[in-house]
Amino acid sequence: MAEGTVTFFAEKLSNLILQQASVFGEVEGQIKLLRNELEWMRLFLRDADSKRVYDERVKLWVNQIRSATHDAEDVVDEFILNMDHRKRRLNTLKFLPTCVGMVDKLPFIHKLDSRVKDINAMIGAIMANRSKYGLEDLTASSSSTADQAVSHKEKRAPVVEESDVVGIDDGANKVKQMLMMKVETSTRSVVSIVGMGGLGKTTLAKKVYNQRDVQGHFDCKAWVYVSQEFRAREILLAIALQVMSLSDEEKKEMGEDELGKKLCGYLGEKKYLVVMDDVWSSEVWSRLQPHFPDQAKDGSIVLITTRNKEIALHATSEEFIYELRHMNDDESWQLFLKKAFRGTGTTTPTLTTELEELQEKIVTKCKGLPLAIVVLGGLLSTKEKTKQSWEKVLASVEWHLDQGPESCMGILALSYNDLPYYLKSCFLYCGIFPEDSEIDAGHLIKLWLAEGFIQRRGKERLEDIAEDYMHQLIHRSLIQVADRRVDGRVESCRMHDLLRDLAVSEAKDANFFEVHENMDSTFPISIRRLVIHQNLINHDISHCLHNSSSGLRSLVSFRSGTIRKKSWGYLREHIKLLTVLNLIEERFGRHMLPRDIGQLIHLKLLFIAGSFDKLKLPSSMDRLVNLQSLYLQNVCNIPHSIWKLKKLRHLECPFSKVSSQSQINKCVNGYLGVEQLTNLQTLALEGGSWLERDGLGKLTQLRSLELPDCSTSYLRTEFFESIAKLTALESLFLSFPKEHTKKALVNRLGLVWEKKNVTIDHHNKTLLSRLMPFLHHVYLYELSLDGMLEKLPEQIEFYPPKLLRLDLWRCKLTDDPMMILKKLPSLRMLELGLDAYVGKKMVCSSGGFLQLERLKLYELNELEELIAERGAMSSLKTLEIRYCYKMKKLHHGLLELTNLEKLSLRGSCHESIKEIEEAGGEDWDKLRKIMC
Repeated sequence: MAEGTVTFFAEKLSNLILQQASVFGEVEGQIKLLRNELEWMRLFLRDADSKRVYDERVKLWVNQIRSATHDAEDVVDEFILNMDHRKRRLNTLKFLPTCVGMVDKLPFIHKLDSRVKDINAMIGAIMANRSKYGLEDLTASSSSTADQAVSHKEKRAPVVEESDVVGIDDGANKVKQMLMMKVETSTRSVVSIVGMGGLGKTTLAKKVYNQRDVQGHFDCKAWVYVSQEFRAREILLAIALQVMSLSDEEKKEMGEDELGKKLCGYLGEKKYLVVMDDVWSSEVWSRLQPHFPDQAKDGSIVLITTRNKEIALHATSEEFIYELRHMNDDESWQLFLKKAFRGTGTTTPTLTTELEELQEKIVTKCKGLPLAIVVLGGLLSTKEKTKQSWEKVLASVEWHLDQGPESCMGILALSYNDLPYYLKSCFLYCGIFPEDSEIDAGHLIKLWLAEGFIQRRGKERLEDIAEDYMHQLIHRSLIQVADRRVDGRVESCRMHDLLRDLAVSEAKDANFFEVHENMDSTFPISIRRLVIHQNLINHDISHCLHNSSSGLRSLVSFRSGTIRKKSWGYLREHIKLLTVLNLIEERFGRHMLPRDIGQLIHLKLLFIAGSFDKLKLPSSMDRLVNLQSLYLQNVCNIPHSIWKLKKLRHLECPFSKVSSQSQINKCVNGYLGVEQLTNLQTLALEGGSWLERDGLGKLTQLRSLELPDCSTSYLRTEFFESIAKLTALESLFLSFPKEHTKKALVNRLGLVWEKKNVTIDHHNKTLLSRLMPFLHHVYLYELSLDGMLEKLPEQIEFYPPKLLRLDLWRCKLTDDPMMILKKLPSLRMLELGLDAYVGKKMVCSSGGFLQLERLKLYELNELEELIAERGAMSSLKTLEIRYCYKMKKLHHGLLELTNLEKLSLRGSCHESIKEIEEAGGEDWDKLRKIMC
């Protein structure tokens, strides 16, 4: 871990020497000496990091190096901050002679010189302690770039899915019998799965929950993660959102009791299944039980997973408890082989006699715990398939297991210690998220980038390198895929609670981050990263930092009330070196962000989400010259000076407008426009005057573009040409305001408006030809259009050649779009909503939509019939038809789709459902199994 700290700072120092040599002046020699010392230390640290768990002397030596590196980083960053303040001050006093400016700079230079000399002397003494205290056996390792190259762009097989885990089929059948048993009385029952951490409770529950016959057995279903951080209202809200509709006001304002009564009233009329995963306290059931109606439809079930049988007995009787057994030796070995040999292209690997001899030893170490088997198998999958290599790992396992009774934790710790330094930081950082939470992969990658964990590899894009890091952690089974995007890449991930415990423990030991609720009343003197999960009821963030130094680099909060306006001035001294400010559920009211937020010149990520209060960004934002990611969920006014921030890579403010630059400002300061942000990868903004020129088309690195309000006043030739130039796009969302008329949009598209029809001028072949010529957008896999289109282009060449997902809203199409869209060869997901089509009938003809896996139709107010001919949509797994009120019947061809797994028919097809239910037979058996 210390190797990462030193490496990241050494790289940062090298970049500063190149970029700001003139700033350091006469101190440049000491700065270069510091960088050289860091480079030497780094070579020894890899060996030391691996040995610190065995030797307290090595652990102390590593901690001292880490502390010295932190001190050096603080000294350099404080100097840069002071130089920035000095520059701003002198800019307001332009009449002063140059000599005054030089004199003003001298105190900062002298102070830096003195402090860097002290640090260099301290580092020299630390390095000398190697021989003084008998640590000469620490050897220098070669460069770590080779470690990165091994996994670079490796094609990896996915992690073993729930259905592939061996040894739980018997358990799944027994739990399913409990869930689907016939009962004599109309009462709700509770079933519980009990087992120690890492035994597979969640895996078993998911396996049962996702089976077709279980899905069809209940009217409504919900799955919630409870964990140690139990909050009753959040659990009730999570259940309610899965089974019923709530208005935005209800979601925001309803208290626990009111929400519980509403949920109870709804469930009372349903046959429901609610899974509460990872319950740690009997209080959970005592608190939530009143909100699950006892007098419900026959067979309603609450399924609880817990480590503690006493908790299970508090909620149910012995006959409804399933206790997970440990895997036997054969089951353990089969699961181990799956993990250790995945990616080799064989399902039955052939082992050498030497490796077969290790079978008993490996199985014994894991003691039948699936998580331990999976992680050990993932670790050995990265090693050579030789006896010597495997025995070396098993020897380390032996040492870890000797340190305590938790065999699983020992194996997890070994797997963590085996990580290369650049993955250790990324793994530990996953521990900042609340237990059992689903982690957005894109957000996690942006955090890693801001923290400086991603090391450059030639000309490769940083986000691609970070994605590769994530795949390496998945490949080692240290994080799990929760959801995938339509293109197969990771959408979100999870961390097993035992692995998170390990991450939090290691992070605290390495002073990597502190979780607020884990800190005792004394609070650490030096906190690098502070994470807050619970509401600060009696105190705000200043209470946590009142005794600490000013070296805080990251503040990540998942609860409101973290920063209060009155405490900002006090906080400023403690967060002046901040690089990450991540606030979720923070409420600012109708306030501006603090005016002096621009003083946080080291800030690389500013993330504000969870509140829709109107917000205004201060003009000082233009001082955040290192900002890489800005995410605002709020309705916000952004100053036009945002275009000065040339290091921005992700500008995601979909509800925000950028102010126009006045003519006077242009004359004084020069033109500012979006084209200056040439590093942008992601852009989500409301349309504005910034679209009037062709600047958008100069953002050639752009991967994702979201324009939720493309006012027709900006739809000029330059706009369409810009879209055509963005050939690196992977995702595109364009929305035209619904208040704009068809005539206005058509006129802006260069078309001729007539009373009865639309004609096209001689420069255009289709209605959208100027708007989106997608033939050369070979990476564009996701396209969303919101607004009047009237007619889709018929030529297949018009569409992105590798389009996987298409969403159309409010298009008012009069011709059946399926006749054209069926030809798209790669389409997997199609969504039509909000009167995207205003006809009465849609036909999916034979041989069409062969790759389509999900079809969603909602609020198509004129649609009466969806016909699926034999041989159409042969790959369809999910069909959602919601609130298409005129659609009374479900076409029989839809029930003949052999791969259909989920069918949702809210507010639609109620007549067919009733008829099929009354008739019974095979159609009803299939329908009730797939309806959700």
